[in-house]
Amino acid sequence: MAEKNKIEKAKPKLLEQVHITMRTLRYSKKTEEAYTKWIKEYVIFNDKRHPNSLSKEEVSNFLSHLAIHKQVSASTQNQALCAIVFLYKKVLGSELGWLEDVVRAHKSQRIPVVFSKDEAKKIISFLQGVPKIIASILYGSGLRLNECLNLRVLDVDIENKSINVRRGKGDKDRTTVLPRTLIPELSEQISKIKEIHYRDLKDGYGETILPDSLDLKYPNASREFKWQFVFPADKRTRNKINGKIFRYPLHESSVQKAIKIALKKSKIEKKAASHTFRHSAREIFYSANLA
Repeated sequence: MAEKNKIEKAKPKLLEQVHITMRTLRYSKKTEEAYTKWIKEYVIFNDKRHPNSLSKEEVSNFLSHLAIHKQVSASTQNQALCAIVFLYKKVLGSELGWLEDVVRAHKSQRIPVVFSKDEAKKIISFLQGVPKIIASILYGSGLRLNECLNLRVLDVDIENKSINVRRGKGDKDRTTVLPRTLIPELSEQISKIKEIHYRDLKDGYGETILPDSLDLKYPNASREFKWQFVFPADKRTRNKINGKIFRYPLHESSVQKAIKIALKKSKIEKKAASHTFRHSAREIFYSANLA
């Protein structure tokens, strides 16, 4: 029992190391959540033994368990392996040659599902409010859902009809188009969050979490309107690390749920999700511009 308690106490320390390392290396929040989940499952699967005491056999058994018993896809299985490789190489600093010998699952090459212009418009017509604006941006500007949810006010350039995506996939920045038909709704959304922000400030809150530790260089920047999220959550949340109360971006699950309902109402028989709008935007090269 004493040994079990010792392991339980050690577990948060290992996961905390994972969090610190990922934030130092500027991994996205989504990747951090995914890797933490797989590392936790890997440790639990191996009876909570420390990863340093495990070998290629335990890793292979875990990956086989995911494929056979949990029936995860090849891409999901490879994500779990990437998390384990990250744990050993980046967190524990172990250069273990056997990691290179672990066989990755072969991913099938599939043609991505895309919407036609009429299909995209029909699905969007069954959406309302913020989910409708977000789906329109995914389709009209080609953003990933996570990129859209992390947009800040200063990233939206109404005058030049453009959107700046910061720290997108691969930690790269890029600029994309803002369809003119989205400008009225997006402008109204920004006006609404401006009111929310000033109300938060009046109540003694109004801070937002800043990228790249900008809060250390510019202590007051977190309260500036330009740094607020374009699509903030309805409720403020306390940060587990520094104890401050922020208004984080809207969670992607609420948008995914709304799109799923709209897809069902549209009666379009395609296995699609939020990312399908981005695929569709790339397919038409933005030429439709939602006009």
